[in-house]
Amino acid sequence: MGGCFSKPKPVELKIEVVLPEKERGKEELSASGKSSPRAYQGNGTARHFHAEERLPAPHPYPGTQDCVEAAVCHVKDLENGQMREVELGWGKVLLVKDNGEFHALGHKCPHYGAPLVKGVLSRGRVRCPWHGACFNISTGDLEDFPGLDSLHKFQVKIEKEKVYIRASKQALQLQRRTKMMAKCISPSAGHSGSTNVLIVGAGAAGLVCAETLRQEGFSDRIVLCTLDRHLPYDRPKLSKSLDAQPEQLALRPKEFFRAYGIEVLTEAQVITVDVRNKKVVFKDGFKLEYSKLLLAPGSSPKTLSCKGKEVENVFTIRTPEDANRIVRLARGRNAVVVGAGFLGMEVAAYLTEKAHSVSVVELEETPFRKFLGERVGRALMKMFENNHVKFYMQTEVLELRAQEGKLKEVVLKSSKVIRADVCVVGIGAVPATGFLRQSGVTLDSRGFIPVNKMMQTNVPGVFAAGDAVTFPLAWRNNRKVNIPHWQMAHAQGRVAAQNMLAQEAEMSTVPYLWTAMFGKSLRYAGYGEGFDDVIIQGGLEELKFVAFYTKGDEVTAVASMNYDPIVSKVAEVLASGRTIRKREVELFVLHSKTGDMSWITGKGS
Repeated sequence: MGGCFSKPKPVELKIEVVLPEKERGKEELSASGKSSPRAYQGNGTARHFHAEERLPAPHPYPGTQDCVEAAVCHVKDLENGQMREVELGWGKVLLVKDNGEFHALGHKCPHYGAPLVKGVLSRGRVRCPWHGACFNISTGDLEDFPGLDSLHKFQVKIEKEKVYIRASKQALQLQRRTKMMAKCISPSAGHSGSTNVLIVGAGAAGLVCAETLRQEGFSDRIVLCTLDRHLPYDRPKLSKSLDAQPEQLALRPKEFFRAYGIEVLTEAQVITVDVRNKKVVFKDGFKLEYSKLLLAPGSSPKTLSCKGKEVENVFTIRTPEDANRIVRLARGRNAVVVGAGFLGMEVAAYLTEKAHSVSVVELEETPFRKFLGERVGRALMKMFENNHVKFYMQTEVLELRAQEGKLKEVVLKSSKVIRADVCVVGIGAVPATGFLRQSGVTLDSRGFIPVNKMMQTNVPGVFAAGDAVTFPLAWRNNRKVNIPHWQMAHAQGRVAAQNMLAQEAEMSTVPYLWTAMFGKSLRYAGYGEGFDDVIIQGGLEELKFVAFYTKGDEVTAVASMNYDPIVSKVAEVLASGRTIRKREVELFVLHSKTGDMSWITGKGS
């Protein structure tokens, strides 16, 4: 790490503005996105940037008044593999000791602000304890998702057995760094008729693809088109925080897209794709030629097909407008949620404090049954019942009854009648791929787009990512799966971009997802579909547990509540290629009174 300090690399101004945030107790709510980020960036690796592509940067060598330097500990205070938060006066820093070397990084995950010191250090990276994002400890770079930004990396020197850190005050307060990006050197004149890269869909997959291209030095035209009227936003928050406004949900501010020349066409619907002539046609007749295409259209919510389905005040959640209207109509009234999956349960949890009554209707006998199993599902159901949510299980909606055109009652097949002023339907989704039917891009029988490990479709130069694809899951013997998680969409968007640039990248991410209900978070990693056993450690009643899902003698997934960072640990083990055996978990549960988890990473007995 060296004794003397070299001059800092040029810092580059990023357009967003993020002010220091208070430590957040309930991470998911924090994500109502009140942080309007302004960040500085250093140590981005330029590949082939032209001088004129840089954003105007402040003076590259900040004066000493802009930096702070302090001794933070003795070299022997940290063992190898240890992390510690240290205070630098202007903010905290994460100090890591790995293989005898010290590294100093931003201490909060830029995604939702999790304290990284509580995360998992392994293989030269630190994994966030909340949602599994990974950062390289040598560079601070984001290596696995979710989230878009990297960590600042600070200078470390050792003098007389003391560890000194030097950091810019600004970087200490901002807690995030946007990687250096190329800018577009061929901006369009209005709507010119051709683009180098066209991205259909502006969710996580589409945005990450565009950002990755720019990070890799790509400086041609990129057009992102979306059915939404908004710039890319954090869609998983919609069902967790129904009254969040579009500007609070935005993943990047308007200036960001302008600065890096990423054009976004909003309310733009592609109706046909002609792969032979590399051209798409929009609903309004506008035609656009492309050289590379990413299909990331996401999915469309399924709707009810019962009698009275056209009644007013029955919603699916697709946009911030949908979510906002639901809250407005539910305040002090009776709300019915159809479907006890993630979306339905998140909405039900959110509405308990707003609505007069909340009822959930579900075909299965317990919520989340297929995903989390009977016992965990039942424990979560109890938590909801304790919060006055009423369940109508093993039944479905027969009819929606109106009074003056507006919903008044939901009639169930079990002949129960529930009073309802607003109904939210969360019964799953179908891939939004209808526009591809005659395109020559292969769709499977369910409408998904099959891709290979490089996110390529059957058509050269056409890639696909996100909720609408099936892809080979590397660590489950390349089984073709569809995993509609926010984090997977990020990873697939990046792999697609790398392969547009012929970098031969492959999908290897371990799926990670989370949900938040009543201020409690459930985390999940792996792919447990078809599990044949669940081994539970801890107490389901107290909602402090970890559940291991097994198939045969192999752990395929893990879920936990109030047991961090176990899910991140398991994700890290699976990502390293190691298999966790069922008997290891059984022995652990049998002998463990302490809940010690070090055996998982091979550090314990």
